[in-house]
Amino acid sequence: MATKKIASSQAGVPSDRSSSLGWKDIYQIKVTLLGTKPPIWRRLRVPSVLTLAQLHDVLQTAMGWAGGHMHEFRAGDRHFGIPDPEDLSIGMSYVENERTIKLSNVLRRAGAKVIYTYDFGDNWEHSIVLEKQLPAYPDEKYPVCIDGRLACPPDDCGGIPGYYGLIEAMADPEHERHEEISEWIGDDFDPEAFSVDNVNRMLSPKRGRGKASKN
Repeated sequence: MATKKIASSQAGVPSDRSSSLGWKDIYQIKVTLLGTKPPIWRRLRVPSVLTLAQLHDVLQTAMGWAGGHMHEFRAGDRHFGIPDPEDLSIGMSYVENERTIKLSNVLRRAGAKVIYTYDFGDNWEHSIVLEKQLPAYPDEKYPVCIDGRLACPPDDCGGIPGYYGLIEAMADPEHERHEEISEWIGDDFDPEAFSVDNVNRMLSPKRGRGKASKN
């Protein structure tokens, strides 16, 4: 099953004061890149009214992916992405339109989880867990990253095995691929690096103060 993503899905965050949560509609979520040891993760606060298409854009920025690959969300047996009519004709799973599904439709209670997969070749799977629901604080901008650990792997590095092979080659000047990998990734890549401030600077065009900004 393939969903298609080349450009950003949607800009901005919708404003919706009719939430059944009575404006206690900020979700604190933890996003963990599965298979990484120690885990690569981000803790985010986002409006529950984000569509999954908008959440995709936030995740790309917060994690540090370069974009341009296909992606999907999965909750149980449900798949969300950009539907392709041809998928059904060749027996692939039905894909619900991520532009019409809000985060609150798939994460309904604390502890609920959805899987976000980016790049079906490298197969980067992320666990997104709803930690708690919060009110929208007037002085806080959303979406916002409040914590995290470690740098995001480079795109197109071969998935989890390729990434750890890359780190090994970079760390060993005698490794047969050290020069090749260093030239490709550059000297400034630090797998230990992470900055909340840098993430939030990159998220700032998508943010509004105390509520989501209108499209």
